Amino acid sequence: MTAERRAGPVSLALILLGGLAGCGEAVPTLPEGREAELAARSAGLANAFQQELQVALKSAIAAGGHVGAIDTCASVAPAIAERLSEESGATVRRTALKARNPVAKPDAFERETMSAWIRGPVDAEGRPVVRAAVVRAATGQAGGGGAEYRWMRAIPAQSMCLACHGKAIAPDVQKAIDARYPEDKAIDFEAGDLRGAFSIRWTGDAVTAGVIPPA
Repeated sequence: MTAERRAGPVSLALILLGGLAGCGEAVPTLPEGREAELAARSAGLANAFQQELQVALKSAIAAGGHVGAIDTCASVAPAIAERLSEESGATVRRTALKARNPVAKPDAFERETMSAWIRGPVDAEGRPVVRAAVVRAATGQAGGGGAEYRWMRAIPAQSMCLACHGKAIAPDVQKAIDARYPEDKAIDFEAGDLRGAFSIRWTGDAVTAGVIPPA
């Protein structure tokens, strides 16, 4: 097992986070059914992102090899994320501890979540165990008005990813990567490693409508 802990395709974290309130502070709660609703909507967005990007990448590889896939991923992935964000009202993106695109670098929450997956615990198949839901009051906000719902799902490195993210990248592919991403860190993966994560962030009425303030 490599430094990037194996990640199963169903690994996920469900977090409601609104700032960095202390562990001893009272926290707001969601009305019954709201977390399940947000989790289901988040999973749907991640599924749509994954499926649409995979179709585009397979098409690009068939047409122009893996060099063509690099350009496709660079243009198509951000466009998918932007469209899904606009359509849903959430912030939809991919992130990674070892990012290829600098804009995909994780924030503090994303980094801690992925680091926790790598540290374990893992199940019998080596997949990160689902983290428990956590609620925090927004710093400087009363009644949960600044609450956020954060949802993440691990992206394991698949065999089709290794031509551009593995340990034996072809010279022409590496040249294309270096030209577009001079600060690339997303290499040396093996199949099943934690490549990154889908990250969904809900704010505003999607979370705060009906939030029950702390006692």
